[in-house]
Amino acid sequence: MGRLADWVFFRNHRLCPRWMCFTFDNGLRRLVQNPERIIRPYVREGDTVLDVGPGIGYFTIPIAKMVGPGGRVIAADIQSSMLEGIQKRASRAGVADRVRLHLAGAASLNLTTRVDFILAFWMAHEVPDQERFFYELHAAMKEDGTFLLVEPKLHVSGSQFDAQIDIAQKAGFRLLSRPAVSLSLAALFAGV
Repeated sequence: MGRLADWVFFRNHRLCPRWMCFTFDNGLRRLVQNPERIIRPYVREGDTVLDVGPGIGYFTIPIAKMVGPGGRVIAADIQSSMLEGIQKRASRAGVADRVRLHLAGAASLNLTTRVDFILAFWMAHEVPDQERFFYELHAAMKEDGTFLLVEPKLHVSGSQFDAQIDIAQKAGFRLLSRPAVSLSLAALFAGV
């Protein structure tokens, strides 16, 4: 696809295209949204983590370092170009053996692995069927797992985020807290 065709596709499907990742996957972002500081409280060595809609791996790579050699990160996206970017970055960082790339379907994650922690950072607002999305995430999480949902304040209003929390709770999640994440609305859930 050409750039205009890409833009039309992604605009119609409310997806962030690969070529825009440089705007939020850069060193300056670490000053306000440091992945280690945001994720460290929820991830342990040996964990299996699901990073949903990971872009080109802003959180994926640091998580892969946190889980250590005995853990793994499943980077699930519907755009193969995003997964290709993660593969390159994971190889450069020396953590490719800990990162599993998962091409999800447009209507379903199609995931069978159970995970200890789920991260959905600045992406859930792009999902058209939020009920199905949260049910699938709940089904993928181990009983003692946690799920961090983070949305951008510029795209998602407080009332829209509250509606997402309600949908997640109907899917079986239990709201634990609303952690502070710069420029964002955030909610931490348990599996009930």
